Amino acid sequence: MKRIQKSLVLTLAGMSLLFSCKNEEVEAPSEENAATPYIAEVRQQHAPDKRVALFNVEAKENGDQLVLRGESNLPAAVNDLKTRLDEKNVQYVDSIQMLPSKELGENINAVVKNSVANIRSNPGHSAELATQATLGTPLKVFKKDDNWYLVQTPDGYLSWVDSGGIVLMTNEELAAWKAREKLIFLKPFGESYQQPDSGSQSVSDLVAGDILILRGEEGNFYDVEYPDGRTAFIAKEEAQRYQEWLDSLDHSEESLVATSKRLMGLPYLWGGTSPKGVDCSGYTKTIFFLNGMIIPRDASQQVHTGKVVDSTKNFENLQKGDLLFFGKPATDSTKERVVHVGMWIGDNKFIHSMGDVHVSTMDTTAADFDEYNYNRYLRTKRLLGEEDSKLIQLTQSDLFMTSREKEDTVDTQ
Repeated sequence: MKRIQKSLVLTLAGMSLLFSCKNEEVEAPSEENAATPYIAEVRQQHAPDKRVALFNVEAKENGDQLVLRGESNLPAAVNDLKTRLDEKNVQYVDSIQMLPSKELGENINAVVKNSVANIRSNPGHSAELATQATLGTPLKVFKKDDNWYLVQTPDGYLSWVDSGGIVLMTNEELAAWKAREKLIFLKPFGESYQQPDSGSQSVSDLVAGDILILRGEEGNFYDVEYPDGRTAFIAKEEAQRYQEWLDSLDHSEESLVATSKRLMGLPYLWGGTSPKGVDCSGYTKTIFFLNGMIIPRDASQQVHTGKVVDSTKNFENLQKGDLLFFGKPATDSTKERVVHVGMWIGDNKFIHSMGDVHVSTMDTTAADFDEYNYNRYLRTKRLLGEEDSKLIQLTQSDLFMTSREKEDTVDTQ
């Protein structure tokens, strides 16, 4: 009987992990010395979330001196630490490596060249899938480890991508790439071809959200170019000129719902943020991206955006497109844990990735009532139409393409 109980506990624990979204890891305590409290203060101020800010700094005793070791991509944080130590007359030797690494030379940018790049928590294919980035996504590059690069995605996420998924670029090369006219692929899945003929040889697979350079048109096809220089043709009915797509976005509740349903049935994939597979926050992130908005990567980050519209299960206050968050509330001894997110689609229903992408109901009288998620519901946030520094509006960003307004400004100077 005890074996059965133990097996059940392990099974439930595994299910909890499977049906949870990515969350922030707990950082192990460091060795205590005179610099430790100041390092902690600086980390809390400048890099409270290590998923998006790199401040891996510690102080080690070396005789009667403290040696600051580690790495960071935050000059302001490192300078702040030094100032605090100087003010307290703490003697130290600065051995902190600032990133980007000098080893990279001028190649401190990259652009994703595959339909989807798998970005991992550590430099290795066996490492956890942390997130994904679709074709044409610009990345910041900080350092290299063999054939792997530590990169930062537009939403700020720090993880590792292998060299086969990206093209390295200098600042000048990235600017030249952005200056080219772009195309966005909009069909959930598709292909590009060597000739303007869907019967010709495929160049690569494509997924919704992929961005390519637009070279021209030929019949019913767009002539496109990949970041690595490959050329191909894409059926016009499956894509749109990037600027036209931006101009056509209506940023409405119905548009978010329509996008969410086009991705119905996608498999759950821990770390997935593309039509090839999504975890819960990767799914909501993909919905919003295809509606012109980049939102934070994880559920525990998304919950800190937008405005609260409910925390008492009063679902009458919700509008389509609102995000529902689930997990464990804070107690006297534990912090709140946000482990799941879904999107409200109206009629007491929300859509989410849990096993696969499907619709669940909060109607307690319905035969398919989702009691599990109802019981762990925390609150609902509204992102649509809200001003928030953590939300990137593509209509106001030159992430993929230098805006025409900026080009005109430069030309008239």
